[in-house]
Amino acid sequence: MATRDQPTVLLVEDEPAQREVLAYNLEAEGFAVIRAADGEEALMLVEETVPDIIILDWMMPNLSGIEVCRRLKTRPETRSIPIILLSARAEEVDRVRGLETGADDYVIKPYSVLELMARTRAQLRRVRPSTAGVVLEYADIRLDAETHRVQRNGKALKLGPTEFRLLTTFMEKPGRVWSREALLDRVWGRDIYVDTRTVDVHIGRLRKSLCQFGGEDPLRTVRGAGYALG
Repeated sequence: MATRDQPTVLLVEDEPAQREVLAYNLEAEGFAVIRAADGEEALMLVEETVPDIIILDWMMPNLSGIEVCRRLKTRPETRSIPIILLSARAEEVDRVRGLETGADDYVIKPYSVLELMARTRAQLRRVRPSTAGVVLEYADIRLDAETHRVQRNGKALKLGPTEFRLLTTFMEKPGRVWSREALLDRVWGRDIYVDTRTVDVHIGRLRKSLCQFGGEDPLRTVRGAGYALG
């Protein structure tokens, strides 16, 4: 079960033994792991839950990893998900092809599991900086992910834990429009049932907290789509 602060990895590997070894190591690193045995299943799972990062085997029957990568990188809603491509193809031309298709990293088999874990963490830090305990800033808002403190215009704000996670999500990707369903997955966890109206309630609380000392509401409601910061 994914917890609210766990980053989610979609692991796509058709070899069951290899898939389980990687899943075990990823879970030990604190990731929530979604497993897929082939490319078709991977695309279906991404439709259900957008992961934070994808580890994708190139050589799979029916739909290859590189084709899965190409399709995901051409869709606006999945384009920004980092993809690490695993391949036994060691030639430079293959590496270049993988990267040009949109893969963010290319790891040659056989590989060191420790190195793969390090590369996964590096890619995740790039897209979810709060996992590295960094300070996020947007306009006059400052969020310290490590100490769980938020300031606006130099004044400390009181936020509940859910509002803090919501604000972290928004500040990691300012301008991105988050649907209620995507916020439920990221903030509450994909295995926890919460009504989408609950998102609206907590957004209202977050807005109140952000404006407790004045200032404009930095959150934007996008009609029919969701919410965004800025």
